[in-house]
Amino acid sequence: MKKDIKRSGLLASTAFCSAALSVLAMAPLAHAQDAKEAKADEPVEVVVTGSRIRMPNITAISPISTVNAADIQAQGITRVEDMLNSMPQVFAGQGSFYSNGSNGTATVNLRGLGASRTLTLINGRRLGPGVAGASAADLNFIPASLVKRIDIVTGGGSAVYGSDAIAGVVNFLMDDKFEGLELQATTAQYMHKNDNAIQSVVKARGFALPEENVVDGKTKEFSITYGSGSDDGRSHVTAYATYMTNEAVLQANRDFSSCSLTGGATFTCGGSGTANPARIGNFQVAGSGASATLVARSPAYVYNFGPTNYYMRPAERYTAGAFATYKVNDKVEVYGELMAMYGTSVAQIAPGGIFAGTQTINCDNAFATAQQLSVMCGANAGSSTANFTGVVARRNVEGGGRQSAFSLTSYRMVFGARGELAPGWDYDAYLSYFSNTATQDTLNYFMTPNIAKALIARKDASGKIVCQSVIDGSDPACVPYNLFSAGGVTAEALAYLQAPGGNKRVNNQKTLAFSVSGDLGQYGVKSPWASKGVGYESRKDSADSRADYLSKSGLLSGAGGADPDVSGKTSVKEIYGEARVPVIEDMAFAKDLSFELGYRYSDYEISGGLENYKVGIEYAPVSELRLRTSFQRASRGPNINELFTPQVVGLDGSTDPCAGTAAELAAAGMTPEKCARSGVTAALYGKIESNPAAQYNGLGGGNPNVKPETSDTIALGFVAQPSFIQGLTVTVDAFDIRVRDFIGGVGADLAINRCVDTGNPYFCGLIKRDSQGSLFLSNNGYIINTTLNVGSLRTVGADFNVDYSAPLSRFGLEDLGSVKVALTGTLLDQYKIQPLPGDPSYDCAGYFGSVCGTPNPEWRHKMRVTWNTPWNDLAVSAQWRYFGSVDLDATSEDPQMKNVGLRRATDLKIDAYNYLDLTAAMTFKEKYTVRLGINNVLDKDPPIIGDGNGGPAGPYNGNTFAQVYDVLGRYAYLTLTAKF
Repeated sequence: MKKDIKRSGLLASTAFCSAALSVLAMAPLAHAQDAKEAKADEPVEVVVTGSRIRMPNITAISPISTVNAADIQAQGITRVEDMLNSMPQVFAGQGSFYSNGSNGTATVNLRGLGASRTLTLINGRRLGPGVAGASAADLNFIPASLVKRIDIVTGGGSAVYGSDAIAGVVNFLMDDKFEGLELQATTAQYMHKNDNAIQSVVKARGFALPEENVVDGKTKEFSITYGSGSDDGRSHVTAYATYMTNEAVLQANRDFSSCSLTGGATFTCGGSGTANPARIGNFQVAGSGASATLVARSPAYVYNFGPTNYYMRPAERYTAGAFATYKVNDKVEVYGELMAMYGTSVAQIAPGGIFAGTQTINCDNAFATAQQLSVMCGANAGSSTANFTGVVARRNVEGGGRQSAFSLTSYRMVFGARGELAPGWDYDAYLSYFSNTATQDTLNYFMTPNIAKALIARKDASGKIVCQSVIDGSDPACVPYNLFSAGGVTAEALAYLQAPGGNKRVNNQKTLAFSVSGDLGQYGVKSPWASKGVGYESRKDSADSRADYLSKSGLLSGAGGADPDVSGKTSVKEIYGEARVPVIEDMAFAKDLSFELGYRYSDYEISGGLENYKVGIEYAPVSELRLRTSFQRASRGPNINELFTPQVVGLDGSTDPCAGTAAELAAAGMTPEKCARSGVTAALYGKIESNPAAQYNGLGGGNPNVKPETSDTIALGFVAQPSFIQGLTVTVDAFDIRVRDFIGGVGADLAINRCVDTGNPYFCGLIKRDSQGSLFLSNNGYIINTTLNVGSLRTVGADFNVDYSAPLSRFGLEDLGSVKVALTGTLLDQYKIQPLPGDPSYDCAGYFGSVCGTPNPEWRHKMRVTWNTPWNDLAVSAQWRYFGSVDLDATSEDPQMKNVGLRRATDLKIDAYNYLDLTAAMTFKEKYTVRLGINNVLDKDPPIIGDGNGGPAGPYNGNTFAQVYDVLGRYAYLTLTAKF
């Protein structure tokens, strides 16, 4: 069994919280506010993420983890996504290490509940979607150099911030009160030694290996920040501009990704049956010119598609913006925020071509030799009226990798006024506008209709080899494609077959908001409503996606399906209110007892009315210990893509359990009876070709009748600052998040596996096989996987934070400065998925694979120890990043995860991963800072997982989970900062 003791969800986590009270010095931290510099008795007014109430010295009831500017600088990162991905609450989302399946953005995915369920804020205000029609924001928009603090609130924030905050909120607080001029430059690169044991596998297959020592992935970033306020303090302006560029890294540059690995008793190099020379039926081309032949197809003859894929996409990005405030009088302060970004990036996967599908070739093809025509057409060889019809495949090695060139332009404007309505009553009103335009140019793809015409080649009256469509006049531009001879492809044929495609996506978001916050305590009112805030918010989203004719019609071979036009609008009007109720203050055994209440009513134009609310309790028996618990109801309205995307066939699933030889099916327990349930006839059993790239078709698309998701979050924890250990802060917070009416599809793999296992007519009815029994050879074979409200999600665990700082003199080390220790960790007790209402749930905590996706370790943490020396402001720090071990989901005894066929010895387990990062910074003359650092000091290789057990392309890239682990090796950086 995976777990010897069955935990009881939230109760186990909360019990652990109570036990942790006795080991405060060993546990973890989260800061709720930046008020450390204030005197103990000096009120500091702050806004804590998770509440819109403004009041002095507030302590958050909602659990908050914080990443400050020092943390960001110590990582040496130039991408915000990299900083967040190191946090144990964050799971891999879109990022620079996505190539196949990339949309050019970077997203944050809290708790593994999906980026669309994480709300991203800038200064407490919503950041619009990074891609038209979606929900998730693009982190590339945020300049890392200007981030003062990142607050992470996990588990339900809709009562405060509205839709999409089901998993939580990530709030980027910008340094909008910056003073002076700062110039900063960072250069970084990866350094890796290729010495992985997998080299023997690659050599045995005859594939190329990279150099032993590589230096690549160079990154450069420059930023300038200027801030100035008026002498009387009435106005302030902060402006910034940044530039970042990073080079591409191919999978060919790492030995462990030099071929696409297939797991088993040992690893072997796999590949694609779409290779070069061409495949025609069950034969392959050999030789060239007049001596070219067709020989029996060897199963080992495949194309090594891995090396041409990008591990890390090249990117270039410009950002600029300004934050300004002006105090008109004692009652009114106006403010504005202007932010803009322009970025480009390129995703590259292996060359395309004619992928294994049914094609027609004339039996008198002028390029074919007599032997080839005889093998292909038999007695009809040379006939002008007969054709060969069957599987044809050839890799377009002449054209280069298939590329998606992304260009994103985004800007955000906020204009508002805030101030005092009356003594103790504040208001804030603003209008924000966010706009994003994204273009995607697809290059080096074949046009499907042109393939068919280019394969019918005959001689014209002058003896020149031309297309039949040239002879009959139906397509005078056609150039014939010679797949019968090595080196037979001409530049003219390539120009005819290849065509650029693309799309343009535009989305806009408009928000109008007004809120009032007041302190009733000034009137002698201590309860029930001592502090409160009320407000109104109206938000409108619009999206329009337009593809060119070839893309929207699905006429680009190897593009994964059609890219339909999507257009739609959604709007919502909301009213909300919050109250903080102090019940007891400064009494025996009750230093403080407070309640926090929140309510938001959302009226969606399409989905109707939704209610979100929260209830929180905070109890401090003594000043050193603060207990807190909360319940939050959150919701997410369907986005434009989920509502309005047309239904089309495209790549979706990864596994057809009934594809393969009869021997392979028998070994996996796939009997003829089981496969018959999924539409496999007795004549086709054991004869359906497997897709070597583990890709199968699905019918996907939106649904205007889909309902909003809802979630309930229970949190229970404590904050301890024991007086007997000065400088120590510990927080432990258990969480239990349940998401109902999950918006998604049934899942292509789940549908077919459920069908063959149970024969359930609902699931079997979703499977549509083509005439050859295939789910990928043509668009007539697919699994229906359109948008629905399906099952539920539940994640249970606990967050631990420890922060300790002290002068070393406390330990008898005089004149040696101070030390700071910060640890953040997450225990994942349950990560349950219920595919459909009424279904049993399966638990992915501690697992990875084709069912559970990216690794879900039961424990993750990062811990940084910083020594602030007394010498020239020198600070040295070391960070330990830990990623717990995970097992292959197929090894589970849960029938929904158990898959004997995928229990490969090579993939059964990923051991725990430890990374060491080092950095040192020194400041000279109080103006100049030099920071040197190395992440993944020991150049640790990522875990290697065979194709099929890694799940879908995107998260699984280059035989590993590239957005989860450090895949490129040692990362060294140098940052120079000058402040004036």
